Formats: sequence, structure tokens, C-alpha cells
Amino acid sequence: MTEKTLLTNISIINEGRIIVTDLLLDKGRIQKIGPQLDHQNAKVIDGTGKHLFPGIIDGQVHFREPGLTHKGDLYTESKAAIAGGVTSFIDMPNTYPNALTIDILNEKCRIASEKSLANFGFFLGVNGDNLDEVIKLDTSQLLGVSDDGLYFTKKGNLLADNPETMEKLFANCKSIIAIHSEKEQLVEENENRFREKYGENVPIEFHPLIRSEKACYEASKRAIAIANKHKARLHILHLTTEAETHLFRNDIPLKEKNITTEVSVHHLWFSDLDYKRLGTLIKWNPAIKTEKDKKGLLAALLDDRIDIVTTDHAPHTLDEKQRPYFQSMSGAPIVQHSLNIMLEFFKQGLISLEKIAEKMCHNPATLYGIEKRGFIREGYFADLTIIDLNASWTVAKTNLLSKCAWSPLEGTTFQTNVTHTFVNGHLVYDNGQFDETKKGQALTKTNDR
Repeated sequence: MTEKTLLTNISIINEGRIIVTDLLLDKGRIQKIGPQLDHQNAKVIDGTGKHLFPGIIDGQVHFREPGLTHKGDLYTESKAAIAGGVTSFIDMPNTYPNALTIDILNEKCRIASEKSLANFGFFLGVNGDNLDEVIKLDTSQLLGVSDDGLYFTKKGNLLADNPETMEKLFANCKSIIAIHSEKEQLVEENENRFREKYGENVPIEFHPLIRSEKACYEASKRAIAIANKHKARLHILHLTTEAETHLFRNDIPLKEKNITTEVSVHHLWFSDLDYKRLGTLIKWNPAIKTEKDKKGLLAALLDDRIDIVTTDHAPHTLDEKQRPYFQSMSGAPIVQHSLNIMLEFFKQGLISLEKIAEKMCHNPATLYGIEKRGFIREGYFADLTIIDLNASWTVAKTNLLSKCAWSPLEGTTFQTNVTHTFVNGHLVYDNGQFDETKKGQALTKTNDR
């Protein structure tokens, strides 16, 4: 039996405008949009005073399965995502084993089809070891290839550090190439300098000086030059510096861009002023940097040099985070709160609701060529998120859903709340209650580009 749902009198945020109307969902799709729709045989949800986003698409997460499931897994982390209004995600390749082959990628898809409450996609990992195998594949069918996180496996895995590898990959790969853009050589030089002075207990405040603006900027500039040479589709992950924002264009539509980038929510929310309060809990790679960088990233998001918003959600156990500087793991859980963070900026008058929908819903679907998602249109999958813009709540251990059970946002009060999340027309999340009888679907690519 299919679920038929009618949302009435709800403010739809979609494609640059907000309209109050009705929405009929049936057979997993948006069947009709318009006023005073017939609600026969449908479950009716009164949307008066509420706002409706297309389901959030998070283009960069680390959900840890297989191989690292003591930190998180595809069930727990997708559940956290759903509670935050995120209906689709693309997971990075640094699970164990690293997702360096199609067989491993397919196995991740199989596990997700059985466990994930959200829709799912996966990057194929690429490094010097499997480069030749990757370029033999029909990469046009992949959502993307990436080196992100693979530097944890061994040194020298970052594409940004290997111009010859980038040349070969960029010349032959037909999918998006999403890279972690830091020069490891510069990072290591900085690490050695601070280690000489402080030993293993380097104060966390020096993290943005170790993983420095220069290390990020030089890596991004070189990668962009090589990508332009080969007309490759390059996507720079988790941009952190105001300086790098000037390397990107905003004079052409996203569909025409070969070089794109993103900002992760924590680089908009935190700055180096927060290290004193939160310590290694906000240790991320690339590092959270200055107030100037934070403001520059938001400005670039608003003027379209930055294309999408992601989370880089990366759960670690609290023990793994609270170790001395060099032993502390980089990354933190944040997928449950990404939309709340962006809506807080709306409340502060810094961004419009329409722009949030563009950067978190429309543009990820456009950039990765995801079929019939990311927009509220008739015939599209009914991935939807209902928001109450006037419902405050405070982040606490009791309402965290990531398996690692901590957050750098604990104690933060948000002024908005996700009330309902639909995935493929199925109401998975309803005011704190989950219906887990249906799982998410694999994201499929369009042939638009």
C-alpha cells in the first residue's frame, strides 16, 4: 500500500521564491502542487505557519561503515541526518577497506540499502595506487572520485601533493574529481617547527597555523590550474580560507562550471576564537581558521563563488578526540545540525531561506547530476523537510543521534526546528518519532551533463 500524503497551506521554499500552497505526495513522488488540492484517501498534514524545503543533500559525509563502526555506521548516522532534515548524502572513501574498487563501492551500496534511512551515494577513492584502474573505468557513471580522508591511511595519498598524478587523472577522468586541498609538505614543515617547541602537546590554537592558509591556497591554485589545462571537473572540498574564495568564478551558471567548491557548516559557524573554549573537539582538517576567513567564506557563498554547503560529518569517539594534539583525530559529528546552523544565519539576517535551499538542495543535485531530487517539482522524488522557524531547542547529549554521542555544539540553542522529514514520500521523521519501515534509495545520475 502506497503512502498518500497531503501537505496543506505550507510555505514552499523552492527555486528562488516562497509560495503558500498545497502539495500531494503519492507513490514516492510529488504528484501535484497547487491550492486546495483534493485530500481524498490522503493523510493530511496542516502546514500552516511552517516552511517546506526540498530534502537537504549533503555532498560530503564520513558515515564510517564498513570498518570503523565503533564511531558510527550507516544506520546511526543516517538517522542523525534525517533528524536534521538531510534526506540524501554522499559518503567518502576512507572506510576500511578504503573504497578503491567498484566491488567495494557496490558492497557499501548493498549495506546502505539495508540500513540507511536516507538516500545514499558513494565516492570512489582514488590515489597513486589505483589511479590506472580508475581511469580504465567508465567514470562518467560515478557520482565522483575523491582522495578525501585517504591521507589517514598513508602519507602521499593527497592528489593536491602529486601534480603528476593529477595530470594523469584530470586528463582521463569523466566524473567529478573531489579533492582535499592542502599541501602536506607545508603542513609537515609546520608540524616539525611546532613539535620542536612544544613536543607532542602542541596547543590546539596553533592548528590553523600548522594546517595553514598557505598550505590550502597553494594546493588549490595548483590543482585548479591543472584542471583548467585538461578541462576536468574539479571540486575542491571544504574550503576554509578567504584567500581561496578568489580562485573561483561566479560569472557563469553552476551547470557551466568545471571548477566548483563548497563550504562545510563548521567553517561558517566556528573560528579560531573557539579553540580556547572547545579545544580538540573542533579539530578538523583543513583547520577552522580566523574570523576574517569565516566572514569571507559566507560572502563567497552568498555571491556564488562557493556553490554548495556540506558537513564533512566525521564522528570519532570522545576518547579519540580528547588526546594530545598529534594523536587527536580530526573531524566531528555535525550532520544533525547543519540546517539549523544555516537557519540561525537566516535568523541573524545574513542569508535568505531561498539561498539556503539553493546551496543545500538545488545546487548539490545540479553539481553531482542527481536525478529528480533537490527541487520541489511535480514528478520529482518526495524528499522534503518541514521546518518550524519559531521553535527553540538546545543541543544536549539526550537529543544527539550520532553513535559517538557527543557534539561540539552541546549547549547551543537553535531558534528553529525540523518537524518532519520525508524520504521518497515516506514520513521517516515526525516530531521526534521515527518510522524505520522503509530505507533510502541509491542516488542515480541524470544525463543532463
